[in-house]
Amino acid sequence: MKPILFSIGSLHINGYGLMIALGLLIAESLAERKAKKEGISSAPILSLVLVAIFSGLLGAKLLYWITIWDKVLANPAILLDFGNGFVVYGSIIGAFVGALIYCRIKKIDLLTYLDLIIPYAALTQAFGRIGCFLAGCCYGFETHAWYAIVFKESVLAPNNVPLFPSQLLYCVANLLHFLILLYCYKKCKFKGQVFSIYLIFYSIGRYLLEYVRGDLIRGSVGVFSTSQFISLFIFVFGIVGFIYFSKKGKETK
Repeated sequence: MKPILFSIGSLHINGYGLMIALGLLIAESLAERKAKKEGISSAPILSLVLVAIFSGLLGAKLLYWITIWDKVLANPAILLDFGNGFVVYGSIIGAFVGALIYCRIKKIDLLTYLDLIIPYAALTQAFGRIGCFLAGCCYGFETHAWYAIVFKESVLAPNNVPLFPSQLLYCVANLLHFLILLYCYKKCKFKGQVFSIYLIFYSIGRYLLEYVRGDLIRGSVGVFSTSQFISLFIFVFGIVGFIYFSKKGKETK
C-alpha cells in the first residue's frame, strides 16, 4: 500500500521494516515487564530475542529459497538478494533452533522463557502483517467484494487489481492469538504448554488463512501450499508437545 513511508534525504524508511522493528521493541519490553511480574529473571530476554531474530531471519530466508529452488537453480544470483523473500514458518523454526542452542549454552531453562515470550511473538507477527500490508507482499486473491483493496505502487502485489485484504485478516488473527496465549499463560500449570498451544493455534490459523492468499509463487506440495503442508506437521508437533508436557508436569509436580 505504501512500501516507503517517508524519506529523510537519501534515507528511505521502509514500512515493513519499521513495523517489524516496532513489534519487536514493544514485544521485548512487554516480555521483560511480564518476567519481573512473574518473578523470572529478565536478564536473558534481550539476548534471547536478538538470537531468535537472527536465527529466525536465517530460517525464513532458507525456507524461502527451498520453496523457489527451481528458480534458484536457474538463477543463483537470487541467493544474493537478502532484502526480499521470507517464509514465516522458516522464521519460527529458525528462532526455535537458535533459542534452543542459546539456552543450552547459557544453561537457561528454555521452556520457562518460551512460554513467557511466545505470546509476544504472536504480537510481533501482528505488526509484521501490517508491514506486509504496507509492502504489498502476502496479498490475497482477486475479488470484487466491497472490502477489496487496490495497490497502486507495489512492486510485489499486482497493481490496480482489487484483492482480498489477507494481510489485515492475518493481523487480526495474530492479535487474537496473542490474547489467547496471554490467557493460557495464566491458566496453564506446566512448562511447555503455552508454547505447544502457540504451535497448535498458529498451525490451524495459517492452514485456513492460506486459502485467502493469491501469491502462488510460494510453492506447493501436492494439493497443499508449502505453508499448509508444514502446518500439518506443526499441528501434530503441538498436540504431542502439549500431551507430553502435561504428563511430565504431573509426574514431577
